[in-house]
Amino acid sequence: MTKMQMKWASVLALIVLSGFMIWPSAEWYMMDAPQRDRLEAARMRPKHLLNLGLDLRGGTHLLMELEVDKLPKEADVPDALSRAIEILRNRVDGLGVAEPLIARQGDRWIVVQLPGVKNAQAAKDIVGTTALLEFRMVDDGQAARDAAAKIYEKLGDPFPNGVLSTAAAAMLPAGDMLVRGRSSEFYVVRASAPLTGALLDSARVETGDNGMPVVAFKWKPEGGKLFGDLTSANVGKNMAIVLDGMVQSAPVIRGPIRGGSGIIEGNFKMEDAKKLAIVLRAGSLPAPLRIIEERTIGASLGEDSIKAGRNAFGFGLLAVAVFMVVYYNMSGLFADFALVLNLVFTLALMSYFGATLTMPGIAGLLLTMGMAVDANVL
Repeated sequence: MTKMQMKWASVLALIVLSGFMIWPSAEWYMMDAPQRDRLEAARMRPKHLLNLGLDLRGGTHLLMELEVDKLPKEADVPDALSRAIEILRNRVDGLGVAEPLIARQGDRWIVVQLPGVKNAQAAKDIVGTTALLEFRMVDDGQAARDAAAKIYEKLGDPFPNGVLSTAAAAMLPAGDMLVRGRSSEFYVVRASAPLTGALLDSARVETGDNGMPVVAFKWKPEGGKLFGDLTSANVGKNMAIVLDGMVQSAPVIRGPIRGGSGIIEGNFKMEDAKKLAIVLRAGSLPAPLRIIEERTIGASLGEDSIKAGRNAFGFGLLAVAVFMVVYYNMSGLFADFALVLNLVFTLALMSYFGATLTMPGIAGLLLTMGMAVDANVL
C-alpha cells in the first residue's frame, strides 16, 4: 500500500469512527421531546451524547445567595459554600437532570442551571430547602399546656407572616419553643434538639399502613444508638419530627426503637414524599439559600434558538463553501471537503466527551470553520 493509499485509508477510518461517535446524538435528537423525557426518567440516556445548553434546550436558571449571617460564628464561609454546592449537586442528581451546571459565583453566590426542567417550582423546592431535620420532645407539662391555651386564646395565630410573634414567645415556659405544624396547629417543644438528620444514613419512599406515602429513614450506627436511647427514655410521650421549622408529625413513642430506622408520616402526596426523601438523603444545607434571580427558558424558546442556530450555521457554511469553489475552483472544493471533515471530527469529539453546545458555542464553531478555511488557503 502506497503512502497516499494509507492516508486515504486513515481519513476513511476516522470518518467511520466519527460517524459511530455522532450517531447516538443524532438518533437521540431525532426523537420527539416526550420520548426523550421518558427515556431520561428511566435513566436510559446514552452515555456519549452531545448535550444542549440552557439557551437551546430550555430550563431553569437560579442565582442563589448563601445567608452567611445565619452560619455559626466560627464557620468558614468558603468551606460552607463548597459544602452547599456539593449538597445541591447531590439533590439535583436525585432529580435526574442531565448535565446541570452548579458553580460558585463570587464569595457567597451559587449559579444553578437545570436544562430541560419544566417544573421550576419543584426544582426550587428541592434545591432551596434547607432540609434541617430535628427530633424534639413535645413538652406535655402543665405549664406548657397552660401556655399553649393562653396563646391560642389571646393571639389565635402565633405565627403572623410565618414568624413567631414576640408576644407568643414571651408566654412560653423557660427551655421551650413554639413550632408550627403542617396546618394551623402548633406545638410546644423543648428548645434543645437531642437528635438531628446529620446522622441519617438513607431515606426512601414507602407505602404506610393506611396506603399513604411515608418517608422511611435509616440511621448511621451512632444515630441509631442515640435514637434508641431517646425513645427508651421517653416512652409514652410525643416526639415531634421537625423539618425546617415545621412539625411533620408528632407520634407517641410506644416503646424503645432500637432497629436504627423509622418513618416520617404527614399525609404526604407521592411527589412531596419523593422530594423530602431526596433532600434528606443529600443532607441539610449549612445555612439557608435565598434565590435572588430566577429565569425560566421555555422549551419553545429553546426550539426557536436551535432552529435559528441551525439556519445561521447552515447558511454561513454554505456561503463559505460557495465562495471557496467560485474563487479557488478545484482547490476551493478540496478546502470545502477539509472544512466538512473539520466539522465532523469536532462534533464527534464533543459527542464522545459529553460536551454542552450553546448558542455562543455555535458561533464558536462558525468561527472555527472560517479559521479552517484560512488555514487551507494558506
